Amino acid sequence: MSSPIPANSPAPDPVLSDIADYALDSKIESDLAYTTARFCLIDTLGCGLEALDYPACTKLLGPIVPGTTVPNGARVPGTDFVLDPVQAAFNIGTLIRWLDFNDTFLAAEWGHPSDNLGAILAVADWLSRSNLAADKPPLLMRDVLTAMIKAHEIQGCLALENSFNQVGLDHVVLVKVASTAVVCSLLGLTREQTINAISNAWIDGQSLRTYRHAPNTGSRKSWAAGDATSRAVRLALMARAGEMGYPTALTAKTWGFYEASFRGREFKFQRPYGSYVMENVLFKISYPAEFHAQAAVEAAMKIRRRLDQAQLSSQSIKEIKIHTHQACLRIIDKKGPLSNPADRDHCIQYMVAIPLLFARLTAADYEDAIALDPEIGPRIDQLRARIECVENPRFTRDYLDPEKRSIANALRAVLEDGTVLEETVEYPIGHRRRREEGMPLLVEKFKSNLRRRFSSEQQERILAASLSPARLDPMPVPDYVNLYLP
Repeated sequence: MSSPIPANSPAPDPVLSDIADYALDSKIESDLAYTTARFCLIDTLGCGLEALDYPACTKLLGPIVPGTTVPNGARVPGTDFVLDPVQAAFNIGTLIRWLDFNDTFLAAEWGHPSDNLGAILAVADWLSRSNLAADKPPLLMRDVLTAMIKAHEIQGCLALENSFNQVGLDHVVLVKVASTAVVCSLLGLTREQTINAISNAWIDGQSLRTYRHAPNTGSRKSWAAGDATSRAVRLALMARAGEMGYPTALTAKTWGFYEASFRGREFKFQRPYGSYVMENVLFKISYPAEFHAQAAVEAAMKIRRRLDQAQLSSQSIKEIKIHTHQACLRIIDKKGPLSNPADRDHCIQYMVAIPLLFARLTAADYEDAIALDPEIGPRIDQLRARIECVENPRFTRDYLDPEKRSIANALRAVLEDGTVLEETVEYPIGHRRRREEGMPLLVEKFKSNLRRRFSSEQQERILAASLSPARLDPMPVPDYVNLYLP
């Protein structure tokens, strides 16, 4: 039962109540949204499985206190961990985001809506195992898919017209808010309890974006979403226990979020909550690259193939100009030293140099073993120094156009002999406009990640369940999660 609200308490801010009403009551009717959510589910879990290959990630996983036993605890795919839902959300969320290879939604604010799966899957699994222990029905994977669609929508609709990065805040604030709302729904909270939890998500001191930018670029950007999802679960559980909320958390004079953290501006909304974001989400299929650079990497691979056909070396490149959109310049246009993998995977010059040099771009290419190699590193840096980024105003307009949502980049390489090689990619693989081309490749990406962890027999069981809506949707959540256990 929630704490009593005084009779003279103001009505909740409409933003809070709208999110709560959508999370609790809205019915998702879009077949496309559910189809896309199923692809999103396997891609997101596959990204987590790949992250298990990186000790910098796995050292952060597990219970806070080693040896802790949690009755009916949530499982972490690919591991033996059995955790409380708060810590499980951190574990799963950190795995999902570690390699910057999960989905993306780009607007005034950018972000990765599948980060919310950390909270959704942890709570759905823990709650289902607890229900089964009490002879109650578990949640089904259809419930997980619905929660994913709604979390995508909440995060994305808030991002469409509101730039949090421009006030120095990181986009994981939207992960925390969206996860809080849908976890409240999974837990069966009341409208009042849900508004209470969402209000506390906004009141929290939000993550500063400094860990994504020089001179502080670092690995926190890889666990920030895990941190946000775990906080969301905690706030939802506190609301269930009766903790009060703050109805004007956004609009209160002086002390509310708008005045204290958003420079006095109120949120703007382009559209009502529905299923638009899941339907238009962007998948990273071929390259673990920050999405504003995906088209540039594709273009670089095309130029590399043209160099090979002409039997020319990348060393013959005199200069490269990348024509791009404003958001790309703001986030990933970097010169000078790059201090760690987190710095390198947010540098468009680095992400273009690697495919031009080696005809590839993998997560391993951001590691010190490549960047600091005495032979390879100087070659990368020399080519980076020849790459310049400039804005193409049309690319910026099309990036913000809700009917296009392009993420265009054009590369113009000038060779030592004066030859010019140009390639433009307006809609990278993974864009909605290239779904037919991209989804078979996304399934292959998932299969590749399954091979990293599981026997062929276990891979087949996972694929049989994951690729058949008739099998996946009605499956109890623990049955599906168990497929991913060692």
